[in-house]
Amino acid sequence: MNILVTGGAGFIGSAVVRHILRNTTHTVVNVDALTYAGNLDSLAETVHSERYCFEHHNICDRAAMDTVLNVHQPDLIMHLAAESHVDRSIDGPAEFIGTNIVGTYTLLEATRQYYNNLNGDKKAGFRFHHISTDEVYGDLEGTTDLFTETTPYAPSSPYSASKASSDHLIRAWHRTYGLPVVISNCSNNYGPYHFPEKLIPLMILNALEGKPLPVYGQGEQVRDWLYVEDHARALYKVVTEGHVGETYNIGGHNEKRNIDVVHTLCDLLEQLAPAKPKGVNHYRDLITHVTDRPGHDQRYAIDASKIQQQLGWVPQETFETGLCKTVQWYLNNTDWCQRIANGSYQRERLGASA
Repeated sequence: MNILVTGGAGFIGSAVVRHILRNTTHTVVNVDALTYAGNLDSLAETVHSERYCFEHHNICDRAAMDTVLNVHQPDLIMHLAAESHVDRSIDGPAEFIGTNIVGTYTLLEATRQYYNNLNGDKKAGFRFHHISTDEVYGDLEGTTDLFTETTPYAPSSPYSASKASSDHLIRAWHRTYGLPVVISNCSNNYGPYHFPEKLIPLMILNALEGKPLPVYGQGEQVRDWLYVEDHARALYKVVTEGHVGETYNIGGHNEKRNIDVVHTLCDLLEQLAPAKPKGVNHYRDLITHVTDRPGHDQRYAIDASKIQQQLGWVPQETFETGLCKTVQWYLNNTDWCQRIANGSYQRERLGASA
C-alpha cells in the first residue's frame, strides 16, 4: 500500500514513518511543512529507501494537497501534522487555529474529492486516520477516573481546543460525506527524537548542561506516559485494522506526577551520566519550581481497554524501561541535539528537502 503521513518529520510522525519502513513493505509519502518542530534529521535512515518520498508542503495549501493525492494515489492517510505545544498556543494561538483547524479542513476537502474519484477495491479499502490527543477531554477531577472514547470534550488551552475542533471536523466529514475515517486520542508521548521544548527532553538536556530544571507549580500534575514507538505500533494497528467511524484511546498505563518524572530522570542521569557539569553535586539540586501556566490541567489518564480488546494492542514498554531507553538515546545522540540547539537543522532544511 501507499501510506501518506502528514507531519512525518515531527516527533510522532517520524516514529510512524520509521515503524512502517522497518516493519512492513508499504511505501510512505511524508508531507511536512518543516516548521520549527519538523526535523529531517529524525528520518536519516530513510534517505536511501526506495519506499519513501518526501513532499515539502503545508496542509493549508489546497492546490498542493490535490497534487500530492493525485500523484501518489494513497491507500491510507495518517494525519499527524499539527501545532502541539501548549505554551506556544497560549503565547500565539493563531498558528494553532490555522494548522490544526483550517489545515485539517483543507486536507479533508482535498481527500473528499480524491476519495469520490476512487473505484472498486481502492475505494473500499481507503481510510483517513486522524491522530489527536487526550487533552481534548480537559482534565479529571478524581484520582481513579479515566478518559474513555465517549468522555465529553472540555478543552482547556488554545492547543487542545484546536485539536477538539479538528476531531469534530473529522466526524462531521464522516457522517455528512461518508468519508471513511478513524480517530485516535493519545496520552503524553516520550522517547527518541523528541523536540527539546517538551518536558522530558528539556529536563535531560538542561541537566547535562547544569541548567535549572523548571517545574510548573509543585509539579503535582499527573500525566499518562506513552513510549513513542509503542504509539507508532498502535497507530499502524488503528489505520489498518480499526473500524470505520470509531475512536480509539491510546495510553501507556503509566500515570506519573510531573515532579516524579523529573526525579526519576535525575536518578537515571546519576547512573548513566555521573560526570556532572561543574558546580553540580546532584542533578536533583537543579530542580526549580516556577509559576504555573494558565489553565493548567491537573490530571490526564486514559482507558485504553478498547484498543486492547478490539485490536490486540498493548504497550511493550513500561515507564521505567522506556525512560531508560530515552535517556540513553539522548546521551548517544548529542549531535542531533546540538543541531537543534544551534539551529543548523533548520538552516539546511530547504536543501535537504529539494
